[in-house]
Amino acid sequence: MGVCSKIFINLKTKHKTMLNLVIFGAPGSGKGTQSEVLIEKYGFDHISTGDILRAEIRQESELGKAAKSYMDAGQLVPDSLIIDMIEKVLRERKPKKGIILDGFPRTVAQAEALDALFARLDTQVHAVLDLQVAEDELVERLLKRGQDSGRSDDNLETIQKRLGVYHAQTAPIAEHYAKKGVHHPIAGSGAITDITARIARVIDALG
Repeated sequence: MGVCSKIFINLKTKHKTMLNLVIFGAPGSGKGTQSEVLIEKYGFDHISTGDILRAEIRQESELGKAAKSYMDAGQLVPDSLIIDMIEKVLRERKPKKGIILDGFPRTVAQAEALDALFARLDTQVHAVLDLQVAEDELVERLLKRGQDSGRSDDNLETIQKRLGVYHAQTAPIAEHYAKKGVHHPIAGSGAITDITARIARVIDALG
């Protein structure tokens, strides 16, 4: 049995006792804020596909070079490459308590690819934490964020486009995971601590 096989088996063993969580919601729903709180509260490992992608490109790894070639050509990085990056991170970090996936999956095809990855690791997505916020509040939050941070992409026209893409491509993921019994709607309005408490009730119930 090779070294890679041994690493793979060890990873499967660790994943049987940890939670794989997806934090999900429209732009402005508070995914990043709640991820930070949950990492502190539970000791989960935060996996942001954007961060992973930038790190691989910065390190000039084989995965990073492949991704950069697509980006330089103005193309989207293929889902299979992102899945390979997530698998690499899981092998390297060997998280013990759980992971929070932020920013992935964004489409049903990506969700299916993620399910297939976890199946190979003898585990699954245990909960999709769907932060639900009224659209007018989302727009208000994003506009305020743009004013506070100076982010040029947080203007009304761009926000409306991003929300349109979310509804068309990302929102259907909720139904995909609802069929598997792991989709959990979370009221995403109100105080941060109140939202965290709602999420915590779901996580704690998972044991």
